[in-house]
Amino acid sequence: MVDAAVGFQCPECVREGNRDVRVGRTLAGGVVHRDPVLLTKILVGINVGVYALQVLSNGAVDQRFQMVGFSVAVNGDYYRLLSAAFLHVSITHLLFNMVALWVVGSEVERRLGRWRYLTVYLVSALAGSVFSYAVDSVFIPSVGASGAVFGLFGALFVLALKLRFDVRGIIALIVINVVIGFIPGMNINWRAHFGGLIAGALLTAAMVYAPQRNRLAISIAASAAIVAVCVGTTVWRSDQVRGCSNFELRTDHCGFLMPTATTDQPASDQTVTPTLTPL
Repeated sequence: MVDAAVGFQCPECVREGNRDVRVGRTLAGGVVHRDPVLLTKILVGINVGVYALQVLSNGAVDQRFQMVGFSVAVNGDYYRLLSAAFLHVSITHLLFNMVALWVVGSEVERRLGRWRYLTVYLVSALAGSVFSYAVDSVFIPSVGASGAVFGLFGALFVLALKLRFDVRGIIALIVINVVIGFIPGMNINWRAHFGGLIAGALLTAAMVYAPQRNRLAISIAASAAIVAVCVGTTVWRSDQVRGCSNFELRTDHCGFLMPTATTDQPASDQTVTPTLTPL
């Protein structure tokens, strides 16, 4: 028997009664938890912890896990497409991203639920890195959570539309952050911002606008579709880079991919000192 407000109840009776209690659901169909922003706290903690490791490792963590397109293509370091989203250039870079993650991420997690929120975060981070990989020089490394954070910006915009909120403030916030990425001298990877923004908005739209009875299946299918596009783009770009580095391709585009390459030495044999680009 277990204590009850009046007298006692048998455990079987309590379990039977709980079956009839409806579980609260978020706008996207996720479960409402007692701590609705737990994952946001965890993500902030992970980013801060990884930055501490960066400082203590004296650059070793950066070299191993930052996003470098050439290492992805030639060495098969595909994990860099995601690991870079947990690294930061400086304490200021970390602070700006974590404040944005806390403010925007908390609102998105409350309305999507934990697992949908985590999916949007990770898929946006991946899409940001892949879009940057597809269009940038492969010798320019980049790090930062901004691709994932911009995915949350896109998610918040879609949620505001769904709830019929005034979206002008969100649009202004997105525009301001986009414009900052083009300020000369700041060296911000706006391509990763754009890729994350689009992925986050599309995935959230699939989650909240799908018919309720098919919402989970459509959410999974949308996630798989975006990841598939990322994989296809990565394979295509990697083939390009390997072709240029081995002199199997001789196109004008190879000059952009390999700006430091000489005419008589493969790029894989050359020493490159790139400039780190914050996401």
